[in-house]
Amino acid sequence: MLAISSLAQAAQSKRILVMGDSLSAAFGLSSEQGWVSLLQTDVKARGWEVINASISGETTAGGKTRIINALAEHRPDIVVIELGANDGLRGLPLDLAKNNLSAMIEAAKRADSEVLLIGMQIPPNYGPDYTQQFIGMYHELAQQHAVSLLPFLLEPVAESRDAFLPDQLHPNAAAQPALAAHVRPALSELMTKVEAGTVAHQATP
Repeated sequence: MLAISSLAQAAQSKRILVMGDSLSAAFGLSSEQGWVSLLQTDVKARGWEVINASISGETTAGGKTRIINALAEHRPDIVVIELGANDGLRGLPLDLAKNNLSAMIEAAKRADSEVLLIGMQIPPNYGPDYTQQFIGMYHELAQQHAVSLLPFLLEPVAESRDAFLPDQLHPNAAAQPALAAHVRPALSELMTKVEAGTVAHQATP
């Protein structure tokens, strides 16, 4: 019974920290309607908690600035990083964005957190080279740091104008369940990895 109890307590203490922009902050919606909140129901059943530290308008520079304190405060087992879209939409240097994301990943790994990197795509406003380099940035980072990658958050809804608010940038409430379902498998895989590590640790004499 003691072993089972300690395992249950360990599972209940597991945390997922989401560091994102308006796409994860439920821009234009109530927070409960956003995909991050929708995932909370799933993970709660497994004894996990989701902390959504996403901010509308956030850039990779802002994320880099905030992540150290967020890691110290929440001590997450998994960090979900969904940033870069605002850098790309503003045409900011991609080397800088990549370095900022790299620093965030490194900080999370130093804190013994698993990382799920979520990529984005942008309109071709700044030319095909910039657009392709932006997409490639996420793949390069995932390979460089050996972290999990979901290449495009909006993949399930990107082709449907009806899935977006009037600005045609932010998904509406009806689209949020599809985004949650899109993220769920990659996140669940990392949760299983963490849970397996916890069980192994608890079983070690």
